[in-house]
Amino acid sequence: MSLLERLFSIPPVRKAIWRLWYPFLTRRLRGEEVLFLNYAFETDPPVGLQLDLEDEPNRACIQLYHHVATQIDLRGKDVLEVSCGHGGGASWLTRRLRPASYTGLDLNPTGIAFCQQRHRVPGLTFVQGDAQQVPFPDNSLDAVINVEASHCYPNFSGFLAEVARVLKSGGHFLYADFRFRDGLDEWETAIASAPLQIVQTRDIRDEVLRGMECNATRSEALICQRLPKFLHALGRDFAGLPGSRVYEALKARELSYHSWCFRKG
Repeated sequence: MSLLERLFSIPPVRKAIWRLWYPFLTRRLRGEEVLFLNYAFETDPPVGLQLDLEDEPNRACIQLYHHVATQIDLRGKDVLEVSCGHGGGASWLTRRLRPASYTGLDLNPTGIAFCQQRHRVPGLTFVQGDAQQVPFPDNSLDAVINVEASHCYPNFSGFLAEVARVLKSGGHFLYADFRFRDGLDEWETAIASAPLQIVQTRDIRDEVLRGMECNATRSEALICQRLPKFLHALGRDFAGLPGSRVYEALKARELSYHSWCFRKG
């Protein structure tokens, strides 16, 4: 195990690293219209979503959000996305699925400032905050969305408890993320112990791999243009480029990627 991997295994250190990495990334990518920080999703045959011209460059990332969010009907609902990144998913879902309100929450203040300036959509707001202490009252939301972010959290079980706290009775948690094999038992145990009922789950490994491949050319160009050379390997891993540790682990089934729909009883 490398020194970086050892550091990432310590929850407070992992959170501190992410707290530095994401603002750095936002500043580096400013002006490049990087609206998504998640991996992606493509089926065989392709999903074939009808997108506006402005959304087409982000098709594969949008399709991951579409897969996760359309597990229920969000029309007219109050929705929170925890760890909204650069807000591309929040913007697209608000425009396409017509919730009553949609709030994007993220720990990264630089990212939230970017979202507030870039995504001016009726019904959509962005706030800075911590996934482990969600700034919403008990029983106040119809749905919570979390796409490919919970592996960064130092206390995943605590996050699930927060989700259950803010959801109304009958509300839904729409979720997708990955874990390496050595963290799989802990992940599954936390999910089984959560105060939420599993409605459905799906292994989306193959779809995510295809999505990574769809985004590879653009991601490689951004890494070479916007990151210092000593961070290229980390950037490729973060972007899931073919040949990176994450991509190869997913391909070899050493990494699991699932989507879930939960319901609060």
